[in-house]
Amino acid sequence: MGKLWTFIAQLHSIAGPVVTLLYPLYASVVAIESQSKLDDEQWLAYWIIYSFLSLVEMVFQPVLDWIPIWYDVKLLTVAWLALPQFEGASYLYERFVREHIRKYITDREHLQYNPHKTKTSPNDNKAKKRFVQFVTPNKQQEDQEAY
Repeated sequence: MGKLWTFIAQLHSIAGPVVTLLYPLYASVVAIESQSKLDDEQWLAYWIIYSFLSLVEMVFQPVLDWIPIWYDVKLLTVAWLALPQFEGASYLYERFVREHIRKYITDREHLQYNPHKTKTSPNDNKAKKRFVQFVTPNKQQEDQEAY
């Protein structure tokens, strides 16, 4: 019975990295190489939610250490997020995350990632002129000799 328990414990410790990292990494590479955009969205949503879950876990680690089934709950949750039968990451992203992201994203951040859709403001030319004046050396300074 002791060997069986050791085997189960080892299997349990290997399942975490396989479910949370190895399979999603493989599936993400396959998704990038495929023509479909849906699988790209699923895996991008997975990595966003998994990163958030990891950050929350780091912050609350002292409290989570007191919960004996935390690792099992996390493993089941991440399996639900990652496995293609459930598409939990896409569901969570569409249902909860997207609403909050759209509230807080600004036009400036949006334009940063979409440079082809630029808006010009009248202050842009003034800023450019000031920058050019700052960078370009004056003739008077060039004529002076450095000591």
